[in-house]
Amino acid sequence: MGVDISDLVEARKVALADLSGRSIAIDAFNTLYQFLSMIRQPDGTPLMDRDGRVTSHLSGLFYRSAALLELGIKPVYVFDGKPPELKRKTIEERRAAKEEAEREWKKALVEGDLKRALSKASRTAKLDSDMIEESLSLLDALGIPWIRAPSEGEAQMSHMVRKGDVWAGASQDFDAILFGAPNLVRNLTLAGKRRLPSGKTVDVSPEVIELADVLSRLEVSREQLVDMAILMGTDFNDGVRGIGPKKAYALIKRLGSLEDVRAEGKVLVPDEFEEVRRIFLEPEVTDVYSLEWDMVDHEGVRKVMCDKHSFSVDRIDAVLAKVLAKSDASAQRSLDSWS
Repeated sequence: MGVDISDLVEARKVALADLSGRSIAIDAFNTLYQFLSMIRQPDGTPLMDRDGRVTSHLSGLFYRSAALLELGIKPVYVFDGKPPELKRKTIEERRAAKEEAEREWKKALVEGDLKRALSKASRTAKLDSDMIEESLSLLDALGIPWIRAPSEGEAQMSHMVRKGDVWAGASQDFDAILFGAPNLVRNLTLAGKRRLPSGKTVDVSPEVIELADVLSRLEVSREQLVDMAILMGTDFNDGVRGIGPKKAYALIKRLGSLEDVRAEGKVLVPDEFEEVRRIFLEPEVTDVYSLEWDMVDHEGVRKVMCDKHSFSVDRIDAVLAKVLAKSDASAQRSLDSWS
């Protein structure tokens, strides 16, 4: 889930069309988990093919990626690598929470409470290696580049934004800001609404958060922002009980750093704070990647979506036709510019 610093940042609302021509690195795991959580039947059952294999992730990945390409947005998906050891506790807690949610989902189904069943089911999403590999195959067929990060995907995409290889990173989590991404896009969605785990729906629209604006408005450094996050709690450490965004901000603004907070002696600073700080400020990333957007391989897409997973050929072809039309129009504009 990352660190919730929403109370400390201000976002600029944008339309998807405003992002046309931009290259955006997308947090792949974050995105696929969204699809697995939200693309479900009324009783909470995920979308499946005729052989009973889950396809929610492929449906979301295909339709969203195709729509981004049609809008002239150039996505690149960044997949997580090996998580830092300090994340082990968070991963285990998430696994346990999913197992409990699955038990409650099945209980709600037996009791005939579909609303509760859907709410619990959305918290059971699991992403396995087969799902990841077929997602990569689909991206290859769509001509969309992807990267396996050596560790945290958000760290890698933030590195790419800082280098200027892409314009922004996209994730629902705020960690990319802590990892130093100059621009973060949230709500990179097509629907305009998002269903919460509670079952309620909320209106959403794409928004951009600029790191420079956050630091300027708060009058803190990125290092201080990371220290504030550590006090609140991250995926790599438990926070200090009773300290949320506002208290963390007040402490760091008054004292300057976690070392100074510890020296004052009134707050028990997490012992591992220096290691967590390094994860955010000196993350493991790679420069070994290639960003090339190729033409869509229609047959390759049909092989993944239709032949293997029984999606409607007509529906897939209709979407691909729109992407092809956009590609042809872009190519023609490029030719006209040279005439």
